[in-house]
Amino acid sequence: MSLHQQTLQQEARISGYGLHTGAPSTLCIKPAEAGHGLVFQREDLEGGPLIPALADYVVDTSRGTTIGKGNATVATVEHVLSALMGMGIDNALLVLDGPEPPGGDGSALAFVNAIQEAGIVKQDAERRFLVVQETISFVDEESGISLKIEPAKEYSLHVEIDFGTEVTGPPSASYSFSSNRYAEDVSNNRTFCFLHEVEALYHAGLIQGGSLESAVVFVDKSLSDEELDSLRQRYGNISSLSGPGVLNQEGLRHENEAARHKLLDLIGDLCLIGAPIQGKVTATKPGHTANVELSRIARKELKRQILSLRFMKELQPGLVFDINAIHEILPHRYPFLLVDKITEFSDNKIIGIKNVTINEPFFQGHFPGNPIMPGVLQLEAMAQVGGILLLNNIENPKTIWVYFLAIDNARFKKPVKPGDTLTLELEMTAMKRNICKMTGKGYVDGVLVCSADLVASVVPK
Repeated sequence: MSLHQQTLQQEARISGYGLHTGAPSTLCIKPAEAGHGLVFQREDLEGGPLIPALADYVVDTSRGTTIGKGNATVATVEHVLSALMGMGIDNALLVLDGPEPPGGDGSALAFVNAIQEAGIVKQDAERRFLVVQETISFVDEESGISLKIEPAKEYSLHVEIDFGTEVTGPPSASYSFSSNRYAEDVSNNRTFCFLHEVEALYHAGLIQGGSLESAVVFVDKSLSDEELDSLRQRYGNISSLSGPGVLNQEGLRHENEAARHKLLDLIGDLCLIGAPIQGKVTATKPGHTANVELSRIARKELKRQILSLRFMKELQPGLVFDINAIHEILPHRYPFLLVDKITEFSDNKIIGIKNVTINEPFFQGHFPGNPIMPGVLQLEAMAQVGGILLLNNIENPKTIWVYFLAIDNARFKKPVKPGDTLTLELEMTAMKRNICKMTGKGYVDGVLVCSADLVASVVPK
């Protein structure tokens, strides 16, 4: 994949009917500046609300992936997102005048054709990747669903499906982005269902825009002449079935079209991570729910990496900030810097580590012959970890000071001694203007040793 971000050279426009809603819609894919990302806009709704194409905004995964923000939603985003990822588009505004993108023939082909016609241009900005350093996985043992992303130099995917029937063809499909053959190998594989599912899906409010022109229908049993006649009256031209097979007169575009479409869907759902993957994806029995869960887990890792690279030159597995990064963030210095590294960080939660050694200066007097870390310094270490959490929720942390105003409900359960690793967990519970409230807990070997509620103020330097 290109190391530079890319967008469209000009607008791409596609019109049609939504696969599940059946509603008419036009999707206009517009060029966007570097760093914009992929963002949908519902221009038919008041104010033209924007919905970023990110796992954070997924609201439903019933036979398709729906994203939403407030009262605005966009259904079945996976096919267009798959096309954009497959064609290497990082930045675009997807302006839609209905609740769902046009379904086309049930594949991503219409979107790919429109993108190719519009043209692709490189941008003067580096592409960000999710660099997989340790395996990321989602497993549902009861259903046999297993998805994982392993470290690798290139972005590749392998899918295994299992519907308990051979009618869907060979059960596996693979794709590597280094081949640059998304348009030829992936984009034209159509969505599918089984004939026995059609009525239930329709009455559930799904596939309202579905037809034999927009989906493959598999028949997993023999049909009588009367049943075939009824299907012809309902759907028009169908294949001449003498047993299990494909209802569509066209037949399959690839013998493993079902597996290839699952691959197409997976690429689209993983686009919701917010960056292409530097790693190998292996998926057994993938579906939108599992795909999105994997995307959510992977997106947390991407956020960690983005945060780390604000203050670190290179990524380190299992580490958000090392001591050098902490020096960049906090003003504290020896002997009052009481946090050694940050191992986890999210929008409102952080975990930091303080390695307690006999070389700590306070052990000289607290106490001779019985060295114990003072409780007040345990709270100070907790406060410093909390300060990092607060500072990194601010655009430019070097322009402010964090002062702690109150410590409530402080409790000390067990002494902390030399050789202990003090793990400090802080969670932000409220942030109003320049006042922040946090709860903190300290652990040694998984055992709670201290806890407190902290209140801090943010003050400009």
